[in-house]
Amino acid sequence: MKRGDEMNEYKVEVRELCKNFGSLEVLKNCNFNVARGEFVCVVGPTGCGKTTFLNTLTCLIPPSSGEILIDGEPANPKKHNLSFVFQEPSAMPWLTVEKNIEFGMTLKRWPKARIKEQTDRIINLMGLNKCRNQYPHELSVSTEQKVVIGRAFAMEPDLLLMDEPYGQMDIKTRFYLEDEVIRLWKELGSTVLFITHNVEEACYLADRVLILSNKPSSVKEDLHLDLPRPRDIASEEFVAIRTHVEEAIKWW
Repeated sequence: MKRGDEMNEYKVEVRELCKNFGSLEVLKNCNFNVARGEFVCVVGPTGCGKTTFLNTLTCLIPPSSGEILIDGEPANPKKHNLSFVFQEPSAMPWLTVEKNIEFGMTLKRWPKARIKEQTDRIINLMGLNKCRNQYPHELSVSTEQKVVIGRAFAMEPDLLLMDEPYGQMDIKTRFYLEDEVIRLWKELGSTVLFITHNVEEACYLADRVLILSNKPSSVKEDLHLDLPRPRDIASEEFVAIRTHVEEAIKWW
């Protein structure tokens, strides 16, 4: 495939990505692509380096070698629009729900009319109208995380990276927020890379699951999920895929 053809097909390309901390080799020869508008989940053994993997992709830490391309060009936070959602709620406590969602667009100096239109759209999609003038301390943890997720999607990012955003929540709340994210993703067509240790969550959300090996981590398996949405976690097909992923990420 020619480079020009790749640029049309892939939003993100990762080639021979390696990361060392001194003599400790954490990532070794990671290779994968993410198509435009695709939802990709990343799973792997505990301690395999999933967060290092994410931080390298976001350019928060530089790779030791290899390349990360967005739209065929080296990833650059100053040029590319990267958004993040982390495990801990990160809404600005001094801003209302509405102002939190506006925050990134304001930093990027979007026109005021476009900011208002996008803010209203996200608030409506996320069901946040009743609390749009409230502050984070007045919200439940799950509602605050909805605000953070809405803020990230509002930026229409080149790549949205999510690092176990529901890790501290109960099962019922997780499923509720997972459905919210899928709805928002389908509506806005964003490209998402989602890190999780929860295999069921990965299988519920993803178009594809990247399974990392033990340290030094590489992509052990790239699994395409051909399952209809909404997904039935009790179906025979879903259980078979979940079991396969669980077996694939074992240490041995």
